[in-house]
Amino acid sequence: MMSPLAVIDRYYPHFDELRRLLLHHSWQVADRALRCAAAHRELPIDRHLLLRGALLHDLGVFQTRAPSIHCHGTEHYLMHGFIGARLLRELGCEAEARICERHTGTGLTAQTILERGLSVEPRDYLPETLEEQLVCYADKFYSKSRPDQVLTFEQVCTGLQRYGERGVEKFREWHAMFG
Repeated sequence: MMSPLAVIDRYYPHFDELRRLLLHHSWQVADRALRCAAAHRELPIDRHLLLRGALLHDLGVFQTRAPSIHCHGTEHYLMHGFIGARLLRELGCEAEARICERHTGTGLTAQTILERGLSVEPRDYLPETLEEQLVCYADKFYSKSRPDQVLTFEQVCTGLQRYGERGVEKFREWHAMFG
């Protein structure tokens, strides 16, 4: 398998604002996820996969439309996990691909996919493995639109509330397990 940074180099060959933002955010998520894993040695977490997944979870953002964070593609922003998953599967990285496609919010449901008109098979893409859950959990504390801010547990819950109680409850469960 290529190193995560070699994969990023492949799709982000220029050191521009988007690459800087992606690397900054990805290292924030990786650092938190690895600290959580270190604090919970009783959990059978594959730390190498956790690091690779955290560094690659937002790989597909370059093909999305989010100008405020330097993404000038054509796809809906919610597609970035699925785009990254496709790119990683092409490289033979199935476990990392699953982390990509399952990290948005607290996972995307078939209902959300249908409501938003996303061009993927409408089924649930919810984090299942500890590594998928931990990257998803850690990611919620950081925003690419405010890269220097670290959200509190309460701020994350408030942000998730607009998408319904299921996501807040899932995040609370992860916080009890990883926090």
